[in-house]
Amino acid sequence: MGFLIRLAVNAVALWITTLIVSGIDVTGDTATSNALTLVIVALIFGLVNAVLKPVIKVVGCVFYLLTLGLFALVVNALLFLLTDWLAQQLDLPFVIDGFWPAFWGAIVMAVVGWLISLVIPDKYDRR
Repeated sequence: MGFLIRLAVNAVALWITTLIVSGIDVTGDTATSNALTLVIVALIFGLVNAVLKPVIKVVGCVFYLLTLGLFALVVNALLFLLTDWLAQQLDLPFVIDGFWPAFWGAIVMAVVGWLISLVIPDKYDRR
C-alpha cells in the first residue's frame, strides 16, 4: 500500500511540476492519457532514483563533499533527464527540453513531493 501512495505522490508532484516549469510537458491527447502518462513517468522516475541514486552517491561522494551537497542538484537533474529519455524510448508523450528545465523540475518535484508527504501520514511515523 505504501508503494501505491508513494507512486501517487510522485505522479501529483510531476503533474504540478509540468504546470510550474516551462520546458516540461505532457503532450497526450486526452486527460486520461495524460494522467496515465504521469503515473508511468512517476514510476520510471521512482525506479531510476531507487536504482541509480544510491550508486551515484557512493561513487560521487567526494563531489558531494567538495560542493557541500550542491552536486546533488545536478545529479537530480541528470536523473530527471534520464527519466525523460526512458519515457521517450517507451513512446510516452513526456518531454523535458534540456538541462535547465530538468534542473528546476527536479527541485520542484522534490519540494512538492515533500510538501505532499507532510500532509499524508506515514504509518511508520511515531509522533
